[in-house]
Amino acid sequence: QVHLVESGGGLVQAGGSLRLSCAASGRTLPRGYAMNWFRQAPGKEREFVAGISWRSSSTYYADSVKGRCTISRDNAKNTVYLQMRSLKPEDTAVYYCAADLDGGSRQTYDMDYWGKGTLVTVSS
Repeated sequence: QVHLVESGGGLVQAGGSLRLSCAASGRTLPRGYAMNWFRQAPGKEREFVAGISWRSSSTYYADSVKGRCTISRDNAKNTVYLQMRSLKPEDTAVYYCAADLDGGSRQTYDMDYWGKGTLVTVSS
């Protein structure tokens, strides 16, 4: 079994920054998998935030965070990061990382493994 564990969430004021991390452990993931971040705000559906290909050659972002977030990964550490800047109250959500073995999708139903999430709260 693959385990994904997110960390780095917390309470931050609007305009602040946070860096989320997601570490994979357990069964070794096959080479080539993409990693993604999703978020789910109270009362809303889970939505795509950012994704990164295996070799970090491709990164993609939701329009709502483009220019304010940077996704990166360290395959040697089996870890993916999400640097968030200029945070807004509407960024408040539980943030989840997810592994996509086929790569390239932004859909929740295409993800193969999920973490349990880390809460980000942005105060105004």
